[in-house]
Amino acid sequence: MAASAGELRRRRGPAGDAPDPREPRAPPAPSLRPGSFWLTRLVLLRATAFIYSVAFLVAYHQNKALIGDRGLLPCKLFLENVKRHFKGRINMETLSYAPTLIWFLDWSSMDSILDAFALIGLAISAFVLVTGCANMILMTAVWIIYLSLINVGQIWYSFGWESQLLETGFLAIFLCPLWTFSRVAKDTPPSFIVIWAYRWLIFRIMLGAGMIKIRGDRCWKDLTCMNYHYETQPVPNPVAYFMHRSPWWFHAFETIFNHFIELVVPFFVFLGRRMCMAHGVLQILFQMLLIISGNLSFLNWLTIVPSIACFDDASLGILFGSRTGSLKSHILKIQAEEAAGKVGPLKYGSYIRKAVNVSFGALIIFLSIPVVLNLISSQQIMNTSYNPLRIVNTYGAFGRPMNRTNGSFT
Repeated sequence: MAASAGELRRRRGPAGDAPDPREPRAPPAPSLRPGSFWLTRLVLLRATAFIYSVAFLVAYHQNKALIGDRGLLPCKLFLENVKRHFKGRINMETLSYAPTLIWFLDWSSMDSILDAFALIGLAISAFVLVTGCANMILMTAVWIIYLSLINVGQIWYSFGWESQLLETGFLAIFLCPLWTFSRVAKDTPPSFIVIWAYRWLIFRIMLGAGMIKIRGDRCWKDLTCMNYHYETQPVPNPVAYFMHRSPWWFHAFETIFNHFIELVVPFFVFLGRRMCMAHGVLQILFQMLLIISGNLSFLNWLTIVPSIACFDDASLGILFGSRTGSLKSHILKIQAEEAAGKVGPLKYGSYIRKAVNVSFGALIIFLSIPVVLNLISSQQIMNTSYNPLRIVNTYGAFGRPMNRTNGSFT
């Protein structure tokens, strides 16, 4: 005999009643809207501070042996030669040739100066890295300190990643509020102009690297460069041994993939939000592959930094908690006030900051002219600066064959 409906309900146990579709549902948790860059700013500043920390730590351990009082190329002798070239005067021409604070210090103990610069820079960058708090004063200070070291570092600081760190650090100055250490400075939202300056930087880095390869060694066109890349790169690591032993077709695929990442993907930046984020994901994954299979100092880590600017708050929100009082909740509150039209009139300082941002954008455009001309030139040169402050530079890697010197003992 079939059971009654009531008996069937009793057999189901205390599972509870089914929700009534007529009852109103709880509203979904608010999510960050696309187009704002509060979280992007925080991640960019911390990432930049991380690279600065590594660079200053390296400087502290190496500078005395390289450019110290008894170093291989003492920077004191370098500065004396520069000063002698300009007839013993420290004027604008001298400063333009070698911009460094060391000109104005006592050179009797250059080792102490180099250590002090490295430790001060390390302390500032470590503070920003740990706390996420930064302002224009701090980021300017750490940039000037590193600029001062690079411009007396001679050949030891002639690698492309040194200029790239200076350009990245210069952009970080204008990403910050002027005075406050607040991570969400409500009166100083992240500038869209600065975000695009970061995107312009990663575009030039990757496209420049791709173009210099195509114009350089023919093996990049023959798809054979990866056959011996892993054994000839600057510092092969254990993984490189196994990568080198891959079949020829895999090496050809690697070369094609490299050309896609460096010659095609950079243009994704200009194709809307989703394609821009795709660019960021692909570039970060590409750099991680390079880190796993080789060792190019902090170059690959540094190249990840401007790629972060491809993401807005809506895409980075998943990395941050939503509890009350969190950074994400503060940004949600700001966005809600903006949507409700509760934003007050702009303060006088806001107009000044807008003028500074526009001037900054104009400066980047102006300094980019020779860089773009170099990029489209058949005589492209890589890792070159056209201004003494190394603000906008040319970039590239593995763009020319290395000379080989044969010798014998006789």
